Amino acid sequence: MPKLPVLSARDVIKALTKAGFYVHHRKGSHVVLKRHNPPPRRVVVPYHRELKKGMLRAIIRQAGLTVEEFLELVEK
Repeated sequence: MPKLPVLSARDVIKALTKAGFYVHHRKGSHVVLKRHNPPPRRVVVPYHRELKKGMLRAIIRQAGLTVEEFLELVEK
């Protein structure tokens, strides 16, 4: 399994947007993204300067992606 980098919330949101998610709303320091394509998903991203590896892994799991798929989206 490849190592996860420490990313900002902005970078994570950009990558998830490439995967078909859109920003549904923002409440406080959290951004909620949704996707309607099957299966519909909802992902909550805390809007912080740095997201640690554990939080990043949880976001990737919520999005229904593998780590490899997510890293490809970040690199694009």
